[in-house]
Amino acid sequence: MSRILISDKLAPECRAVFDKAGFDVTVKTGMNPKELAKEIGSYDGLVVRSASKARGDAFWTAAQKLKVVGRAGTGVDNIDLAAATDNGTWVMNTPGGNNVSAAEHAISLMLSLARHVPQASAEVTGGGWGKSKYKGVEVTDKTLAVIGLGAIGRIVADRGLGLRMNVVAFDPFVSQADAPAGVTIGELKDVLAQADFVSLHVPLNAHTTGLIDAEKLGWMKAGARLIHAARGGIVVEKDLLGALQSGHLAGAALDVFEVEPSSADNPLFALTNVIATPHLGASTHEAQVRVAVMVANQIVALLRDGEIIHNVNQLPS
Repeated sequence: MSRILISDKLAPECRAVFDKAGFDVTVKTGMNPKELAKEIGSYDGLVVRSASKARGDAFWTAAQKLKVVGRAGTGVDNIDLAAATDNGTWVMNTPGGNNVSAAEHAISLMLSLARHVPQASAEVTGGGWGKSKYKGVEVTDKTLAVIGLGAIGRIVADRGLGLRMNVVAFDPFVSQADAPAGVTIGELKDVLAQADFVSLHVPLNAHTTGLIDAEKLGWMKAGARLIHAARGGIVVEKDLLGALQSGHLAGAALDVFEVEPSSADNPLFALTNVIATPHLGASTHEAQVRVAVMVANQIVALLRDGEIIHNVNQLPS
């Protein structure tokens, strides 16, 4: 009987899939890396979200029996892929499970930023009114630049078109012929220069780390607003701070940060033109059930039937 450890909080539907398959399941959340390394030795499969870290020599030395790590979500930066491959462990994620939720959150951040929703709410619930302080802007007929036209970026573009925005996009792997109807493809400098709102939807990798730096922020037109709900590290936060403090950018809405959890003394949080959420892109009931069921089914398919689904590493044949 395969043994499965669920080490992060997941929808109960995840365990239900394993129970139905007859697997032996342990749910033990909140472990630090040392505790996880001590626990992992007897398991064939590990299910994580983003809190658990399948990284470090102690973990992989202990995980000799581990055949698969399933990430209930897309990003696998909390898993050492090279170490997993050397260990003979498959790593799988659940692409697509969070797409609608992540895209809708980006749109909600854009609208909140345009209308100062968090600041105005805090004002009213704090006993004030201050109506004159919160004059916003409409998004209709404004230009939305979508940076990265993957699955999430395409949904954001579609929602932008639905809001009657002019949508432009940059993606080095997407030509105009492959772009969604109504979306104009351009070079990064050009789309940043014409956008009123810029929404980032690229993965974090060697090519995108620090992508939005002082130079790129300078390409954005004065008064533009930045929405960042992709991955921390894509935006250079100190450069964004400068662009906001100088008044070059009118505001920024951030769901991800270079260091997470972000500390209260992050200087960006002292600015009145910044709104922030704690990496909520995938935090909807629908998305969490979807990825929990997906990852469980993928692990069952591997351990019971030898079927490999949505692997992000490749083991020698």
